[in-house]
Amino acid sequence: MDRHPHELPLPGPVPGDARANEMIRVWESGETQQVSLTPWVWDDPGIWGIALVDLAKLIAEAYGKSGQMNSATALDRIKRGFDAEWNHATDTPTGELID
Repeated sequence: MDRHPHELPLPGPVPGDARANEMIRVWESGETQQVSLTPWVWDDPGIWGIALVDLAKLIAEAYGKSGQMNSATALDRIKRGFDAEWNHATDTPTGELID
């Protein structure tokens, strides 16, 4: 299958690592979030919390490096958005498990 024109490249060591696993793929399509994930990567789902925090920090760092805003400000806005959605969800995510 051909790559989608907006698909991100594989990160550095992944192509040469036969043990690498894609954990999550998130797309914006039709103003909705589309997700494919492998939830069983870790036995403890709490590790997803660590991964999500690490991801938030990387996103904030990217905002800082791009010059769009200070990375600390970006991280604060991400956390505020997370907390707001956690406390007052704007939607109910749905999906299905596909083997």
